[in-house]
Amino acid sequence: MRDCYCTVNLDQEEVFRTKIVKSLCPFYGEDFYCEIPRTFRHLSFYIFDRDVFRRDSIIGKVAIQKEDLQKYHNRDTWFQLQHVDADSEVQGKVHLELRLSEVITDTGVVCHKLATRVLECQGLPIVNGQCDPYATVTLAGPSRSEAKKTKVKKKTNNPHFDEVFYFEVTRPSSYNKKSHFDIEDVDEVDKMEIRVDLWNASNLKFGDEFLGELRLPLKFLRQSSSYEAWYFLQPRDNGNKSLKPDDLGSLRLNVVYTEDHVFSSDYYSPLRDLLLKSADVEPVSASAAHILGEVCREKQEAAIPLVRLFLHYGRIVPFISAIANAEVKRTQDPNTIFRGNSLTSKCIDETMKLAGMHYLQVTLKPIIDEICQVHKPCEIDPVKLKDGENLENNRENLRQYVDRIFTVITKSGVSCPTVMCDIFFSLRESAAKRFQGDPDVRYTAVSSFIFLRFFAPAILSPNLFQLTPHHPDPQTSRTLTLISKTIQTLGSLSKSKSANFKESYMATFYDYFNEQKYADAVKNFLDLISSSGRRDHKSIEQPILLKEGTLKLTVKKVDGNSSCRFMIKRAQGRKRFGMKNFKKRWFRLTNHEFTYQKSKGDHPLCSIPIENILAVERLEEESFKMKNMFQVIQPERRVLYIQANNCVEAKDWIDILTKVSQCNKKRLTVYHPSAYLNGHWLCCKATADNTPGCTPCTGGLPANIQLDIDGDRETERIYSLFNLYMPKLEKMQEACGSKSVYDGPEEEEYSTFIIDDPKETYKTLKLIIEGVGTLEQEHAQYKRDKFKKTKYGSQEHPIGDKSFQTYIRQQSEISAHSI
Repeated sequence: MRDCYCTVNLDQEEVFRTKIVKSLCPFYGEDFYCEIPRTFRHLSFYIFDRDVFRRDSIIGKVAIQKEDLQKYHNRDTWFQLQHVDADSEVQGKVHLELRLSEVITDTGVVCHKLATRVLECQGLPIVNGQCDPYATVTLAGPSRSEAKKTKVKKKTNNPHFDEVFYFEVTRPSSYNKKSHFDIEDVDEVDKMEIRVDLWNASNLKFGDEFLGELRLPLKFLRQSSSYEAWYFLQPRDNGNKSLKPDDLGSLRLNVVYTEDHVFSSDYYSPLRDLLLKSADVEPVSASAAHILGEVCREKQEAAIPLVRLFLHYGRIVPFISAIANAEVKRTQDPNTIFRGNSLTSKCIDETMKLAGMHYLQVTLKPIIDEICQVHKPCEIDPVKLKDGENLENNRENLRQYVDRIFTVITKSGVSCPTVMCDIFFSLRESAAKRFQGDPDVRYTAVSSFIFLRFFAPAILSPNLFQLTPHHPDPQTSRTLTLISKTIQTLGSLSKSKSANFKESYMATFYDYFNEQKYADAVKNFLDLISSSGRRDHKSIEQPILLKEGTLKLTVKKVDGNSSCRFMIKRAQGRKRFGMKNFKKRWFRLTNHEFTYQKSKGDHPLCSIPIENILAVERLEEESFKMKNMFQVIQPERRVLYIQANNCVEAKDWIDILTKVSQCNKKRLTVYHPSAYLNGHWLCCKATADNTPGCTPCTGGLPANIQLDIDGDRETERIYSLFNLYMPKLEKMQEACGSKSVYDGPEEEEYSTFIIDDPKETYKTLKLIIEGVGTLEQEHAQYKRDKFKKTKYGSQEHPIGDKSFQTYIRQQSEISAHSI
């Protein structure tokens, strides 16, 4: 057996880690989502084995090039693990200038000299927590090799070298010859190359670590005497025989990668306006949003950007009310109401995920944490009982858990988000109006979402709803499955509940809950969350935990005194902060305050009310020679300098801290992106510690902590979907024409579309196709313009950028422009 875990990496920077599973065939079942805050070349997955001494060794890796991610988009794929060695673990780029010069001696003979200028590098990997890089420059040929070395740059993975090295390429020859090379020298030069290797200066006995290399043949300089460009560093060919990938096993992944090229807001006005008025279109099936749901292969594809767009513009409730009302009118049996995977159900699911995440945290997280930690035996299937377990004791354990979860859910109505309550009110009214003879339909219409699609799935898979960081272990997962089944049945209010269970042991267990008080509690809860205007938000005093985790911290007041004295003792009297000033602390952010303590569960060492957060901004690396840093600025020039573990975590903290403090009245408009050290601000060199900031604060994030949505990006995503399914849009136009002209039976190929009013639907389709066509032309023009302006070998597109090479090939096929 092995204790295996998997990490997700942007190039070599770890951004996520699974739990450890003891198995040779571990199942993780963990989802990880993030916005990618920087450029990258590979999305990599490393499999580690942890031994009894808690030492980690790499088993193998899967590395997917950025340009290949679309091949595997949203598909379960098995990848063979590859061997990992230092020579292949490369990231970063180098900026070089090469100049081949003729030097004429006093005697009239000429020789050729090569000047190699190593300017700088960016994005080098951090090895064992540090990076002290230097470069070696080697002129190599079949019969010669000459190497030179730069100075070591300490504690930076973006070193500036700016050093020039000179090499004599050819021996002197007669200047009168047409060729400036002797015949043998021409052959020699063709085989020569300049090689730049990057190394990390290490104190370890094993020597310096290889960071990457670049090999350039000299023959490309024959046409141009000077050449300056950026290059991606490449792995080193170490000549080892390739080992069979089957030796290491394989890893199953499902990667969903989307990349949106978003224009400014005015480009999207026609399409966005068409979508936002969908709730007012009669019938709603003729609206742009409903049509998107009709043409997409999966309703979920359409629901995600539609819900986010409508939430952003405050139109989600009327839109969902309109499509839900239309679906209820088409439903014949009240027992099947909202049971299909329709656009309505998918949109409500997505709304509950976005708006209800913190509601779940407040309601379920404490007891879910307890279940995961305590591991009480709850197996009630006699066949699956372990040796030494007692069936009655297990039933009692499970009954207590179900009772507690049922109670916290049915008493949580006051905390249910307003947008969810308004939607449930609309569902209740539509269902009651459609099925007036069924007194329970007003409850089942709401319970089919809040219990069946919200609470029950969150209990079953808490990691997917951010209630736990990892997929639960098998025993806990089984306990949660049994609880989820029972809660789902309790919430369904069906007449014959025991018959809902296929397993006899579940029917027996459910007898515990066959009392009227449970049905009454469910109805009271459903009445509360589906009643409009029932409470005041300010009456909810319980703070909501938004984020917590371990970060490194130092605290500084610009005049040298500390806002939290214990933290700054090492800094007093020092000219500059060092690594010793940064302490690991456990941070907690609620909607009331931002605190940190020595360890999780300890008493807070420092508490900052949310209203005292004046700005949250990134801190430039030059301040402390440390990456992934940000600053929390408070009144009286107090600043917390905080280091996150990786770029994704830093972005998450900055985003959520900015969101919760967005509405503070005293928020700053300008800030200093670097620290105040050695008597001056490093960014603007101002010497006064009270100098106003030199850089505008980032802003524009919505104040609602639950919904950080870019409306233009969602509209771009919807455009992409319309563009992808253009053949279906055209087919739907044909179906509208067919229904208008012929009133007979529908053709089979048109029967999949819901078309209540062919003329109105046709008008909307025409506007959609026109809007998508206009945006498609804008994208094409932008790409042509970018193609003309972009230089291969620039800092943005270094030589070796395969995605850009692919782009060049595509553009060259449709354009006469050359680079």
